[in-house]
Amino acid sequence: MLVRKRYIRSVVNDLISAYKLAPPIDVERLAKELGIEVVYEPTDEGLSGFLLRDSKNDTAVIGVNKNHPVTRRRFTIAHELGHFILHNYEGFHFDDDKQSFQIREREPVTLKKRDAVSSQGSDFEEREANYFAAELLMPDSFVRTEVKNVGTIDLFDETEKILKPMAKKFAVSTQALIYRLTNLGYID
Repeated sequence: MLVRKRYIRSVVNDLISAYKLAPPIDVERLAKELGIEVVYEPTDEGLSGFLLRDSKNDTAVIGVNKNHPVTRRRFTIAHELGHFILHNYEGFHFDDDKQSFQIREREPVTLKKRDAVSSQGSDFEEREANYFAAELLMPDSFVRTEVKNVGTIDLFDETEKILKPMAKKFAVSTQALIYRLTNLGYID
């Protein structure tokens, strides 16, 4: 299945408009506005986070590995928001095989694990959540404005001068920004 890029961009644009968001997007505030609790816990390096949705009690929790860098934590929240908005399943969704988060006592829930295959980006829902996260943290319209302001981007000559400050403006890693710029066609 192909990622629903136009649909996801439309959903993100609606969120930006409805919640008056601007870079750097405050993903934690957005989660709270959507009624989702964000919990930070130290855990194994390989576990980025999870989404727990409990429709019966009308609650949702995003768990985030507090040992990860801030840019990674922001991406994790945005990624789990993508699952919350785009994929309607009940229970846990872990983005790793490990299960080491401590959260409040809850009724038993089903567990959807991310396995080695899905971590390579071949799982449809993971690709959509990743695209959603990139679109939310680095919205196309805002990236387009930034690129227009700086002109041509030479990946090798302008990392310090252009890419790092732009990544800082969006509060993402330089690697995530380069990936986004490449996907949007601004870098070959």
